[in-house]
Order: sequence, then C-alpha cells, then structure tokens
Amino acid sequence: MPLAPPVQIALGRAVKARRDELGLTQEQLALRGGLQQKWISNVETGKRDLMYSSLRRLAPVLDLTTAELIERAEAGERDLDVTDDRDSLAGEPTAG
Repeated sequence: MPLAPPVQIALGRAVKARRDELGLTQEQLALRGGLQQKWISNVETGKRDLMYSSLRRLAPVLDLTTAELIERAEAGERDLDVTDDRDSLAGEPTAG
C-alpha cells in the first residue's frame, strides 16, 4: 500500500488535534457536519487526500476558516518526522 504524502499526514493530524480540542468524537464531528464517520477517520489517518472543496466544508465544522486549517496542517508538516510516521503507518516499529 502506498504511503501517504507528508502534507496528507499533517492535515489529518491537524483535523484530529482540532477535534480533540473541541472534545468531539469522530461520530459527533461527522453528525455536526453531515459527514460520514469513516470519512473523518480516513482523513485523520492520512488515507484520504482532501480536495479544496472538502477542506472548505470541513473547516467550519471544526470552527476554523479554511486558511486556519491549512495553516495548522502546514505547521504540523514542518514538524513532521516523515520517517517515523511512514514506519508507523506501515505497521513497522520505529528505531529508538
């Protein structure tokens, strides 16, 4: 299975972090935005690459603007250790 690009992983982490900040489960977020819980899960785990239209739909559900959501993802991408994430996404233990 191909590994998700760093930006996709970072965006998923930003969505999850914001959902956690709001104290919402994936199901609650899905209901709040008229989305599917599985779709939210796929976004958060980097399995789904979001189109701009999806970002515009998701951001308000997280009480963010689209720009704020993208900024959070970009900040996370800068901090992302791609090697560790790719190993963990592949189910392999990381060194260290």
